[in-house]
Amino acid sequence: MRKEVQVIAKEAFIKKVNKGYPLIEKDALVDGHKLQEEGVIINLVTSKNQFLAKGYYGKQNKGYGWILTKKKSEQIDAAFFARKIQQAISSRHDFYASEDTTAFRIFNSEGDGIGGLIIDYYDGYYVMSWYSEGIYQFKEYVIEALKSAPNFKGLYQKKRFNVKGQYIEEDDFVAGDKGEFPLIVKENGIRFAVYLNDGAMVGVFLDQRDVRKTIRDKYAKGKTVLNMFSYTGAFSVAAALGGAAKTTSVDLANRSLAKTIEQFSVNGIDHEAQDIIVEDVFKYFKYAVKKNMTFDLVVLDPPSFAKSKKHTFSAAKDYKDLLKEAIALTKPNGVIVASTNASNFDMKKFHSFIEKAFNEKGERYKMMEQFALPSDFKTIKEFKSGNYLKVVFIQKINR
Repeated sequence: MRKEVQVIAKEAFIKKVNKGYPLIEKDALVDGHKLQEEGVIINLVTSKNQFLAKGYYGKQNKGYGWILTKKKSEQIDAAFFARKIQQAISSRHDFYASEDTTAFRIFNSEGDGIGGLIIDYYDGYYVMSWYSEGIYQFKEYVIEALKSAPNFKGLYQKKRFNVKGQYIEEDDFVAGDKGEFPLIVKENGIRFAVYLNDGAMVGVFLDQRDVRKTIRDKYAKGKTVLNMFSYTGAFSVAAALGGAAKTTSVDLANRSLAKTIEQFSVNGIDHEAQDIIVEDVFKYFKYAVKKNMTFDLVVLDPPSFAKSKKHTFSAAKDYKDLLKEAIALTKPNGVIVASTNASNFDMKKFHSFIEKAFNEKGERYKMMEQFALPSDFKTIKEFKSGNYLKVVFIQKINR
């Protein structure tokens, strides 16, 4: 039996628990400072010793752990994890059945009932991401559950719980057969080269699947496309496959050049017909304005926080100004794909950034469509910040 401790919840937090809020916040516990052992089972009770919920202690930047069940008798054991993982897999049946998409999320943290754990699928290979040492204590339960998962070939992991919440560099292979990389996966027919054992990122962000498909199918044909913070060029690949006249990908990271060339190449696209630029995005904005460059479609997908030699970018503070830079490079009647994965503000706030940016530039705009997380990134209404992705297609209206 796993060790259990009883902890009193503060009055203000009890209402949240009763409404289904899953995060055990740092200031939610009367005696939270006493918790030391990562992975210990927490029995949350009121000051009158009434049972509220059961979870685990896993200290990370969001809080002290996650609630797993409101049933006092339910054991947090191998059977519990196997059951949750099987339920999550069953709900992704359509993804497993697809021939056009072979990379998707099968377990999305609190959305599937276990906060702090994420599992992604890449054509038979499963990648577990652990967001605290607490959840990592349950690794054997998860590994055993996944060995019987559909199409299982091999298992990798990403530990994201060092002192700053960053990825821990090590050999990520865990079980099964080792993959041969690059592993070529498909997303709505688009091919992507991924590396499951080469650092924190594998080469493509699965949460943008619907956005890439929309760019390819509805917005790219015959257009000039600027992809800022381009990473491995996934949006550019989607645009090129959709018949874009030309794509320009800009990212500060040196590796982005080779990675973007690779993604174009695995899709049979001549990368030499595209522009791939390794440069600070903010510097490129200034250069493009100076050269009077404009584009039909501008994709703006910055990290929620980024730092270069001359700039520190925070989406919550700086997105409006970044958007103003993009507006200047967008042709009349052109479209900006404004995207953010920042979880500390909602879609309503994001809309306010968009409105202020266009107003301050003296430009008119029209909201075309918007996206949140795709269906495999399951979320719950009780934890709004879990639904972090906000993407809006905005047309710059010709004055």
